[in-house]
Amino acid sequence: MKNENIKIAPSILSADFSKMGSEVESLELSGADMIHCDVMDGVFVPNITFGIKMVADIRKHTTLPLDCHLMIVNPEKYVEKFAEAGADYITVHYEACKENTLAVLNLIKKQKVKCGVVINPDTDPRVIKDLIPHCDIVLIMSVFPGFGGQSFIESTLNSISCVKKIVDENNLDTLIEVDGGINEATVKFAKEAGANVVVAGNAVFKAKDRKDIIARLRTL
Repeated sequence: MKNENIKIAPSILSADFSKMGSEVESLELSGADMIHCDVMDGVFVPNITFGIKMVADIRKHTTLPLDCHLMIVNPEKYVEKFAEAGADYITVHYEACKENTLAVLNLIKKQKVKCGVVINPDTDPRVIKDLIPHCDIVLIMSVFPGFGGQSFIESTLNSISCVKKIVDENNLDTLIEVDGGINEATVKFAKEAGANVVVAGNAVFKAKDRKDIIARLRTL
């Protein structure tokens, strides 16, 4: 895998939804690399956030890649619509797709969108070993999905390292993304374990200076 600087993908789950357009524009001006869109259906996870229209409206306000994380059941039903809305990456949970995961990844690719698989903190990363070569990105949850503001689960560092080993052994360019509890104290551990994309919600949106915190997260 190419050695690149870590990418920062602020999660709009922590944004002020009443002014989402300006929030997204602020992230681009502050140096974010991607915009992370947490899509939750209230079934796969115990929370409801937003859907296809929000992604389409966000697309109007930024040229940054939109990283759409589908925390939903039956994601294959909605892949085409999220692609049409402007998603650049679509990631789906192994726990939601199981034996159908590869078929869903291929469906995403057919939409000319980059694809990825997501695993929860208690999922053994070895179960996705054969899927990783088909992915542009692998997202490792460092909290249990559903709500922002949770603390980083340290045991997930082992999962990051395991995925990094698989990526390196297969000489892949697959990105390794980490989501949950990322801040100035935890980002360095995620990076050392092998992550090259980190999702940050409260750390960015609650900062007095978003440009400064994004730069700090990138260089710590």
